[in-house]
Amino acid sequence: MPQAFLLGSTHEPVGALMELQPSPGSLAESFLEEELRLNAELSQLQFSEPVGIIYNAVEYAWEPHRNYVTRYCRGPKEVLFLGMNPGPFGMAQTGVPFVEVSMVWDWLGIGGIVLTPPQEHPKRPVLGLECPQSEVKRGTLDLSMRFT
Repeated sequence: MPQAFLLGSTHEPVGALMELQPSPGSLAESFLEEELRLNAELSQLQFSEPVGIIYNAVEYAWEPHRNYVTRYCRGPKEVLFLGMNPGPFGMAQTGVPFVEVSMVWDWLGIGGIVLTPPQEHPKRPVLGLECPQSEVKRGTLDLSMRFT
């Protein structure tokens, strides 16, 4: 049974924490719709051994992910940063890309409920902001594209 964690701590974040909703027709709403469409396609992929458990933070940490996109995906952008961080103590815990757990609440001011994934690795539980470990940047790939 999925378990919910309130993403946050007992102190106030730097930014005002609020439930953010993308406005209809906004850049954030369009981005989230496309992201969900692509996520549905990715969920159809099948893997063989040694892959046994797959974490999809966009699904189980949807609320903080949506709050992040809604807050920071506003107006036209000149640069789009794409990245992959395979570590278990960043986006896998919060649904927010590129940053470790403490940065999501303290610096970005993002909160929301994080559910437990359908299948968890016993050595890599999803604890949201209660996760005591920091992300170690080992194999990060960051790409950027400039739009005109």
